Amino acid sequence: MILAQLPAVSALEFPHPEAPAPGTVREIAPGVRWLRMRLPFALDHINLWMLEDGDGWTLVDTGLADAPTRAHWEQVFAATGALPARRILVTHFHPDHAGNAGWLCERFGAPLWMTQGEYLTAHAVRAGAAGFVAEATLGLFRAHGLDEARLGQLGTRGNQYRRLVGELPTQYRRILEDEPVIVGGRAWRVITGYGHAPEHASLYCEALGVVISGDMLLPTISTHVGVWPTDPEGDPLGCFLRSIRRYRELPGDVLVLPSHGLPFRGAHARVAQLEAHHEVRLAELLAACGEAPRSAADVLALIFRRPLDTQQMFFAMGEAIAHLHYLERAGRLRRARGQDGVHRFALIKEKAWEKALTA
Repeated sequence: MILAQLPAVSALEFPHPEAPAPGTVREIAPGVRWLRMRLPFALDHINLWMLEDGDGWTLVDTGLADAPTRAHWEQVFAATGALPARRILVTHFHPDHAGNAGWLCERFGAPLWMTQGEYLTAHAVRAGAAGFVAEATLGLFRAHGLDEARLGQLGTRGNQYRRLVGELPTQYRRILEDEPVIVGGRAWRVITGYGHAPEHASLYCEALGVVISGDMLLPTISTHVGVWPTDPEGDPLGCFLRSIRRYRELPGDVLVLPSHGLPFRGAHARVAQLEAHHEVRLAELLAACGEAPRSAADVLALIFRRPLDTQQMFFAMGEAIAHLHYLERAGRLRRARGQDGVHRFALIKEKAWEKALTA
């Protein structure tokens, strides 16, 4: 995930200003415990959740499959009376969320609950199947203008997912949009979201006034949306912006439990902030493409105004392509592929754009 810090968070309320230390838990709502695990990236933590479920727990997300994270889980289990996990619910397939899913399922004999899109994608990415291979990603980025030197750096990454995610269960319980997941006698409604992941599941409990938003709604950074080689003409930014509108359907004072950052109130304001953030970036891209045709690689410095390491470059390219695709779908940019094989995007002049919309 690219850390794009957003400026205006004053409209948000943070009722829990300090996070629990790794290996500890904190009750944040009746029957809801907050955990935080470290990540070895620029985004250095993930929030996980334990929901009281009769004589055990439903665990929501799992952290990376590494020794420090598993050691912290063992501390948590000891601190909570060694009650068993009754189910492992994973919001989406990304490593910091699904990494320990198989380990926890095996440890407790508990089922894995996921949406179908996330479960199948997790298996495909870990196996390097169905187009989820490094060569395909490099080919996509080459077609969008990334130079051979930086492609060479990305080519050294290998299958990072397999290194960060343990063996995955070969069976699961599928969860669906609007399905009520009953945990400890309370209903948590599934809200699916798109753009960041194939079929991300958030969970809303009306009785508690709480929503576990996963990565779909974060308080101070923008959620990553990227185009990938399995869907090279996709519009993930459009999918994401449509998805986050769902949070306007929730009460204005709902307590949002995000995967990164602090729990907060102000979901409606946060959606507006994210929409404004992307509008600014899109306007800047339109201006740049009005000066000259640009590839995704050409606009990296415009979208990400800081040096990017190899991992950040990987996500930044996907996100740059996503923003250009969004503007192309909206009829604001047109695309041409040059003799060098690179896709470049140019501004459609206003009169031509208006004509296209009324045709």
